[in-house]
Amino acid sequence: MSGRIVVVGLGPGGEDHVTNETRRLAERIPTRFLRTAVHPTAHVITEHGGAIAFDDVYDTADTFDDVYATIVDRLLEAAAEEPEILYAVPGSPLVLERTVRLLQVAADGGAIDVDVRPAMSFLDLAWARLGIDPVEASVRLVDGHDFATAAAGERGPLLVAHAHADWVLSDIKLSIDDPPPGTTATILQALGTDDERIVDTSWNDLDRTVAADHLTTVWIPELATPVGGPYVRFHRLARTLREECPWDIEQTHTSLIPYLLEETYEVVDALEALDPDDPATDEHLIEELGDLLYQIEFHATIAEQEGRFTIADVATGIHDKLVRRHPHVFPPEGGEVVDVDGDVDTVLTNWDDIKRAEKGRTSVFDGIARSMPALSYAAKVGKKASKAGFDWPDVSGAFPKIDEERGELAEAMALSDAEGRAERSDAELGDLLFATVNVARHLGIDPELALRRATDTFRTRFEHVERLAAAEGIDLHAADLPTLDRLWDTAKAL
Repeated sequence: MSGRIVVVGLGPGGEDHVTNETRRLAERIPTRFLRTAVHPTAHVITEHGGAIAFDDVYDTADTFDDVYATIVDRLLEAAAEEPEILYAVPGSPLVLERTVRLLQVAADGGAIDVDVRPAMSFLDLAWARLGIDPVEASVRLVDGHDFATAAAGERGPLLVAHAHADWVLSDIKLSIDDPPPGTTATILQALGTDDERIVDTSWNDLDRTVAADHLTTVWIPELATPVGGPYVRFHRLARTLREECPWDIEQTHTSLIPYLLEETYEVVDALEALDPDDPATDEHLIEELGDLLYQIEFHATIAEQEGRFTIADVATGIHDKLVRRHPHVFPPEGGEVVDVDGDVDTVLTNWDDIKRAEKGRTSVFDGIARSMPALSYAAKVGKKASKAGFDWPDVSGAFPKIDEERGELAEAMALSDAEGRAERSDAELGDLLFATVNVARHLGIDPELALRRATDTFRTRFEHVERLAAAEGIDLHAADLPTLDRLWDTAKAL
């Protein structure tokens, strides 16, 4: 055995709660490490000649996972050079200590021996202060960093550890949508020290009652609304499928594009079919929205596996962007709520100004996706140009362009050169369509939806023609034009 790591605990914070074994080992083992020196009893380790603390890792690492991995690597390196080292952690090394668990996994079957000694944890004091038996009460212990996931579907009682910062308390609070009035929590802080505090608070004030620190724990006796259960279950399912289903495993961002588009169009169909008097149409929309949501989750899962970003980054990004772009609802830091006096146009103008400043854009067209459906793309480009002042005052200026472009298309179709005729007709037809889109914009009509409705109408009428022809024994492929006209007029009348 080339090295040995002895892991001890510093107790919940009070001097009297440090075990004699921890004191003896700190005095005997000369090479000592502290997960953090920011603990009331850290001096028990340092008073015997000093110790190396890992607080610098917390300041430089990007994530807590990086912090834990770096600490474990450094400890293993030290243990490979020394016959025995001491590693001291707050509380008990057996309770919510990820570095200890990672150490045990990394050293399993290897040359390093990890010897974990029991110590008093914050749990013992918490149960005493709360006056409960955690076994009889079936208390669930949850890490504050993973609250939304670890407590999914739970209603309590819950004891939340690692609530060391105000943002952790905020995340815990926001994990529950619309908690009923009367939902409460108890904050336990610095248990066993002279600064001990136990404060009851409302759920809405959870992140405003105390200044959270590394000795902060939250007691949640009961939740009327479970923590984000349905979405977290769905979130986990997406990962399971990605890891275990052969088809899901093979997919990439690129291969999923057709499915993303297809599900988007199916949501549009469900929205257009929505009937306030028919609850069944709600079910169809719920199903299609779920299919679209899975596509979003799928892309986030792929990115997470690649170490790029997670669904949490997606949610945080859109949340923060919407806050920034609604200064009339959320006052900017250090500022006042922007007054728009209920004017939608002002809201949209502010949105565009903020967006342009965020993106550092120089053209009004920056950010318009070229992969949009052609009619929507044309409408978006025309609208942006109009906002820049490049437009007719009203539809009376836009409408004549249709006749103009139609004439130019006719001229192109009359060209004698076949190749030139095809090329110019393509361009002139595009101009004609773009002119039509501009008319639609001035009329306040979405050209994509207008064409979709017109196509649906044609489809419905033609399906009537098919049924009429079948009833009369007519083969549509062989029917003459007068017969087709008669069937069409009959279908149109129906």
